[in-house]
Amino acid sequence: MNFFSYIKEEIEVIKERDPAIKSDWEVLLYPSFKAILQYRKAHKHYMKGHYFRARWISQRAARKTGIEIHPGATIGKGLFIDHGTGVIIGETAILGDNITLYQGVTLGGTGKEKGKRHPTLEDNVMVSAGAKVIGSFTVGRNSKIGAGSVVLEEVPPNCTVVGVPGRIVRMGDEKVPRYDLDQVHLPDPVLNDIRELQSDNMRLRRKIHDMEKNIKCLTSNDLTIDEEMKREEVTK
Repeated sequence: MNFFSYIKEEIEVIKERDPAIKSDWEVLLYPSFKAILQYRKAHKHYMKGHYFRARWISQRAARKTGIEIHPGATIGKGLFIDHGTGVIIGETAILGDNITLYQGVTLGGTGKEKGKRHPTLEDNVMVSAGAKVIGSFTVGRNSKIGAGSVVLEEVPPNCTVVGVPGRIVRMGDEKVPRYDLDQVHLPDPVLNDIRELQSDNMRLRRKIHDMEKNIKCLTSNDLTIDEEMKREEVTK
């Protein structure tokens, strides 16, 4: 693919996924466009062993756009980074095609271990604002990571993950809303747990109330019997 074909493809990707873009010229001002363009250039130098030059290009792009992509990362076609401030993609991260990242996303490692230490995102994965995907594991294709989630374990394909730490709350095609870029209509496992606790609390309160009523009835019956026995003794 030549340079102009690549530019045209990137413009179409951004226009397709960001309704705020009104013209092709606006895309040229987009931080995501600049960051990915500079990443492609830096990655070529990195693959040739020109590490200092590659890092120099990537760090300049990070200062200008707020998006830090290590030149060693492997990124497929159609990456879209919305706004992008605070996005970090680590050296050994692997991103498939048509990935969508929102502001504040981190694809990071868990320490100073050698080798593969950053996550792999398969095709069509969406990572919402502020989410952190940390470690060397795979997030399966067509999966969604909810805003603010912290994902530390492998995610199968076609799943929705939310929470801290991230938990799979939807798997497969059942009851998954078809909003490709929707960050809002996601399940809330914490709210579900709270509702279950509230329901259990209500059941326990009803049982305690019933037990108290029974105890009062038994106590009143015992008092009545005692009074009758006393009356009988007085009569005698």
